[in-house]
Amino acid sequence: MRVIWAGLLSVAVLAGQAARAQSAPAAQAAPAPAAAVAVTPPMGWNSWDSYGLTITEPQFRANATVEANELRSFGWKYAVIDEGWFFYNPEDRPHPDALHYAIDANGRYVPAPARFPSAQGAQQETPTPQPADAAGSAPKLIATIQSTSFKPLADWVHAQGLKFGIHIVRGIPRASVERNLPIANSAYRAAEAADTTDTCPWDPTNWGVKDNAAGQAWYDSLLAQYASWGVDLLKVDCIAAHPYKIDEIRMIRRAIEKTGRPIVLSLSPGPTALENAAAVAAEAQMWRISDDFWDVWSSDTGKAFPQTLLRQFANIAAWEPYAKPGNWPDADMLPLGELRPEPGYGQPRTTRLTADEQQTLLTLWAMARSPLILGANLTLLNDATLKLLTNPDLIRIDQTATASGQVLQDGGVIAWTAELPANSPGGSTALALFNTGESQVVLDSSFAAYNLDSGPYRVKDVWTGKSVNKVASLQDVTLEPHACILWLLKK
Repeated sequence: MRVIWAGLLSVAVLAGQAARAQSAPAAQAAPAPAAAVAVTPPMGWNSWDSYGLTITEPQFRANATVEANELRSFGWKYAVIDEGWFFYNPEDRPHPDALHYAIDANGRYVPAPARFPSAQGAQQETPTPQPADAAGSAPKLIATIQSTSFKPLADWVHAQGLKFGIHIVRGIPRASVERNLPIANSAYRAAEAADTTDTCPWDPTNWGVKDNAAGQAWYDSLLAQYASWGVDLLKVDCIAAHPYKIDEIRMIRRAIEKTGRPIVLSLSPGPTALENAAAVAAEAQMWRISDDFWDVWSSDTGKAFPQTLLRQFANIAAWEPYAKPGNWPDADMLPLGELRPEPGYGQPRTTRLTADEQQTLLTLWAMARSPLILGANLTLLNDATLKLLTNPDLIRIDQTATASGQVLQDGGVIAWTAELPANSPGGSTALALFNTGESQVVLDSSFAAYNLDSGPYRVKDVWTGKSVNKVASLQDVTLEPHACILWLLKK
């Protein structure tokens, strides 16, 4: 089945070019710059790890409700719908020609109403066969033109005290280019913005966008739409690496600024190259520093995907110097708890990380001041996982540390320190020690070994909650394989 669309592509292009000088909108005063965003590392939940492409509105609301009731008071506040919210049939992603898209009259993806009932809006066209035009061509991609919107759902999220986010893949829908739809608030059409020589290697939905006036108009129209919906975080994929597209990143940043809305820009996938650190930091608040991270300690396959926890240590250490308010190297989502019913990778499961490995994961992310974006199915959250996610000292390290870094690697033992505000409860210095090896390690060292002043210190163990006065050194401290300790130190 195909969408009926009137008009020939060539005629539409010529008409748009002829009309531009006469109908281009008058220049408007630039809006005030958006307020500062992501002053601390963003914390929240994303649907990908548990739902992949398949998330529905009832599932999203159920998870956001748990986030609001159980996690929000600890700092978790973003609720993000990941890829594929515009598919009627996400299960057909392996067969791109069978995908059925929801787009609006200006070629922008909109939420598929069968999956997001609150999106409302009228269906303006039905997917009926498109007759061939005079040149014998017709749109091949299935699309229904809708006037749906995420605003009702975003309003509900905001009413829960949370912030709303969505995922997109960079570029312009191929379905919109086939129909040469008009770009909102401009005299341009989709074919003028599209770079049909540029494709995302792993995503079949979009063409790239030209770095020209039509391309900027396209991104301006997208961000105006998202701002009107109430989007607070925009995750843009196929843009930070394989391939890296700095021109499109800059167009998106300009479009965000024109809205005047404080929208966090998150770039994917990784690994972002270190040599691009300054360029991405000038445009985005978050950028992925590795390929997709999943619940795997180590792998001997030699493949970059999935990123393992063991390999993430060196990667995070290299990127930590670039962490600062408004710029947060992103170590990726936290695949904890229950990853079901349709995880973005692998079969439905309970996280494969052991209890020690889960503490190590959260400790490393917090010490590095990475964003904390949870992937668990929150409706299946158990007490043990909830306790991990609501540890106030761990969250305080992630959210308030002013400097941090790896200070030692001795075989499989890795040490990090972080500086916290002077009045921080429990202590103004955090010390994390990790055993990345496969054998138990017994530590016998001074605090000076970790570039700290000599003891004694009052020590609070973040994971056990226990405190000990006047600890002069680390004597007979045992670390099991893949485990860690995380201490707050106070003179």
